[in-house]
Amino acid sequence: MKRYNVKIAPSRPSGCVTAPPSKSISHRALICTALAQGVSVISNLAFSEDILATVDALTAIGARFEKLGEDTLKVHGVGGKPISIDTLNCRESGSTLRFMIPICLLSPDEFKLSGTEKLLSRPLGVYSDIFKVRYCRPDGNTITLKAGKPINSGEYRIDGGISSQFITGLLFALPLTDGDSKIIVEGNFESASYVDLTVDTLAKFGITVTRENNIFYIKGNQKYTPADMKIEGDASNAAFFEALNLFGGVASVAELNPQSKQGDMAFKRHFEALKCGSGNPIDLSDCPDLAPILFACAAVYGGIFTHTDRLRLKESDRITAMKEELEKLGARIEVIDGVDGGTVIIHSTELHAPTLPLSSHNDHRIAMSLSILCTRFGGEIEGAEAVAKSMPDFFEKLESLGVQITKEYSK
Repeated sequence: MKRYNVKIAPSRPSGCVTAPPSKSISHRALICTALAQGVSVISNLAFSEDILATVDALTAIGARFEKLGEDTLKVHGVGGKPISIDTLNCRESGSTLRFMIPICLLSPDEFKLSGTEKLLSRPLGVYSDIFKVRYCRPDGNTITLKAGKPINSGEYRIDGGISSQFITGLLFALPLTDGDSKIIVEGNFESASYVDLTVDTLAKFGITVTRENNIFYIKGNQKYTPADMKIEGDASNAAFFEALNLFGGVASVAELNPQSKQGDMAFKRHFEALKCGSGNPIDLSDCPDLAPILFACAAVYGGIFTHTDRLRLKESDRITAMKEELEKLGARIEVIDGVDGGTVIIHSTELHAPTLPLSSHNDHRIAMSLSILCTRFGGEIEGAEAVAKSMPDFFEKLESLGVQITKEYSK
């Protein structure tokens, strides 16, 4: 990917943008179509780096994809029987890696999964513990997945404080096993809305999962049925454009489902709470992806955030990254690890144009959050190409609202 920096001039954005397709739902829908027996059509896809990673991985287990237009794929599924055809290229997508491991374990084949060194350094211990999986790493960018036997039905206990992606991975695979299963989520269930989104998507493809409190009941011997599906707008990415209204802009986002099950729809009430200066802590346990843009807004309005420790395990250490960058604009930030799952206190202060170029830390949400802040104060962001991970046309959308942006490509 070609590297570039952006310079953003202070401006008053106005207008309307269309919500980009939900990345979370896209991952889930594509996996369901690939596991179905037959042909499905998925429309309103955005081919970001993460979604391309999932397409690559599903192709490597035998699914076939035909592009029908700019945003539509016809998918020929594997009928619940993945095979090892090629290396699963997960790129930098944590969702792809963690969703695909249990699916690979439906087969006795040996699978190779590749990705960036940063991705493969992210925790996978949950699967090692429950499946007795061995990960052989011949180099920094590839792991070989070896299991003593394919995944079985049964009872699985998972700490609710770890990534919900592990639970979703199990939910994709367990319906295809021979017997009934249940997943018991122990302790505080963080990011539960993402798992509910998985259950909702599974239902659209004929898979029934029942949730009672923090226990998921999964019948065995189920079959994924093909279905056509249009991906709804992405709440977490829509939040960036809605945040412009907190910095003097007048922007709106079209085609965002108000009844969406996406937990990141919480951005609306969190923005309101920051604007009115309620002083009440904002709990990020169910919407961690909103943290960077909420931190950017709180640099102006002030805010207290709890359950922040997991932000250190994202594409970057998002606590350290946002603290370093916001301080270049004069922000005052306190970080208290361990208290209430980690607490970040951002004091309301008078900001100014950044004294140094800002860095994306190779993290799409850091790059986009800083860009929104720069529409008010101006600034330069290095490594801005990181937005391609989830929204390749992010800067074009900003420009459509009247924001002046200059791209400078690396030689």
